[in-house]
Amino acid sequence: MAQKNTVRLTVNMEAMETFAAQQALAQAAQVLRTGGTVAFPTETVYGLGANALDAQAVEGIFLAKQRPAWDPLIVHVTDTAMLHRVVSCVSKSEQKLMDAFWPGPLTLLLPKQSAVPSVVTAGRALVGVRMPAHPVAHAMIAAAGVPLAAPSANRFGHTSPTTAQHVLDDLDGRIDLVLDAGPTRCGVESTVIEVGEEAIILYRPGAIAAEQIQAIAGRVVLYQASTRPPGSSQETARPESLPSPGVGIRHYAPNAVVFPVDVGDAPEAAQQERWLQAVGEQHPRQERVGVMLPSGWPVPKNFFGVQFAWGSWQNDKELAQRLFEGLRALDALGAELILCPLPSSAGLGAAIQDRLLKAAREK
Repeated sequence: MAQKNTVRLTVNMEAMETFAAQQALAQAAQVLRTGGTVAFPTETVYGLGANALDAQAVEGIFLAKQRPAWDPLIVHVTDTAMLHRVVSCVSKSEQKLMDAFWPGPLTLLLPKQSAVPSVVTAGRALVGVRMPAHPVAHAMIAAAGVPLAAPSANRFGHTSPTTAQHVLDDLDGRIDLVLDAGPTRCGVESTVIEVGEEAIILYRPGAIAAEQIQAIAGRVVLYQASTRPPGSSQETARPESLPSPGVGIRHYAPNAVVFPVDVGDAPEAAQQERWLQAVGEQHPRQERVGVMLPSGWPVPKNFFGVQFAWGSWQNDKELAQRLFEGLRALDALGAELILCPLPSSAGLGAAIQDRLLKAAREK
């Protein structure tokens, strides 16, 4: 693709009413209205946005990210009026979930309006929609006046970005503008669900835990993806579109090989022993080893690899917020193998597990 001059503008969340902030938001909104691409912060990760009702603009997202057409996008809205430009109907259960979690990191798959181009949904009849809680995202979308298709602002399959610099590391020269409002709060993407007749289907664990959804709207079941990726040699027809964003076989991956360590559900001291054993076994086999290290956890005495201080093992919010930052940091330090303990699957741990296991899939 032709090289772009990617503009980086800073917005201070604590001073949204200043002239500088309003000017940056207005410039970003103008780029979006005229068919361009803008990377912007959400409460989850940085997204790469384009006018969701403009097929050519949306194509710019796929081109910049090198994202395959079979992987659908999430559309971001700011209010009910904008929502109904994107979706044709909302059930009582879906509305109940919106009331509970919007604005926030919950994406619902809903019947799309005909105005939404098929490129957004990979030809599917349902479109993923959410209302971001980040004040910069909300203000920018409102200023643009159009719903935004916006996946994470990184090269396809790579580690998601939680800072503007992460965005530029992947997409500088490939997009029009980046709004920099500092690190994101959640650090993992939105939860993606579909309200079915018998249960709520969880396509992607995320910043809203399954337990929270179940408490509001009933039973949640995890979507079981095919082990065969779209477009594999076993398929005779054209590649089938994915049913939802975030269900690709391999995703969220750094350049290094990711090695998740199952430390079980034992007391933390026993988990540390399993971790120490795993690091000790892998370390001699690979010189350039990196570890995502929870606070106070050990490494072998002769460990000569690189470490990222991940945070408290008991604080899943901190672990989620720093997950992608850590994977990128260890990549930058030259790690070729990254070991990371797997947290419990409760709460945000399910999202962390999902990201690590997908990052660990073979290329």
